[in-house]
Parts: sequence; C-alpha cells; structure tokens
Amino acid sequence: MIVATTNDLPGHRVVRVLGMTRGITVRSRNIVSDALGGLQSMVGGRVGAYVKLAEAARQEAYEALLEDAKGMGANAILAMRYDANEIMPGITEVLAYGTAVVVEAG
Repeated sequence: MIVATTNDLPGHRVVRVLGMTRGITVRSRNIVSDALGGLQSMVGGRVGAYVKLAEAARQEAYEALLEDAKGMGANAILAMRYDANEIMPGITEVLAYGTAVVVEAG
C-alpha cells in the first residue's frame, strides 16, 4: 500500500477513486503515564511518556486506515492526514484518513 500526504503520486496514474478511507482509535491515559508525564513536565522539555502514548494511538489509527483501504480494493491512499480530539479528560480519539485509490505506474 502506497500512502502519501500529497494529492497526487508522481510516477503513478490514478485509475480509480474509491472514496474516503479512515482508521480510528480511542485511547486513554493511565496512572503510570500520568505519573511519569507529571514528573517529566516539572523539569520541562519533551514528555516522553505522552509521546509514546500519542505514537501508539497514531500507529493503531494508521493500521486501521490501511485495513479499511485494502477492504475497499485500494492499492494507495492519497491526501493522508491525522486528526485528534479529546472526547473527555484523559480520553483521546485519533483519526487517520485519506482518499483510497487504485493507481498504476505510468
């Protein structure tokens, strides 16, 4: 599966647009990450505990995106983006989305 954040794919021709594809996950913080994150935030800089949580959520959403696109018959995703929203304190939705397409070299 080719995934691009651009609207086109140099060296390829879009032969079919299948529509929007998406992958979503909802993650919550836990007591360990909150404790580590709180300690790290006191000294400033990168808060590694939360970075790991954010990366795990993005990876889950990305993998779900790929599965959705494959199920549609796509071999590429164009204009891929992430979005995140806090549903309630400590619970975040992460969405990966784009346009599922069929491309061929050309």
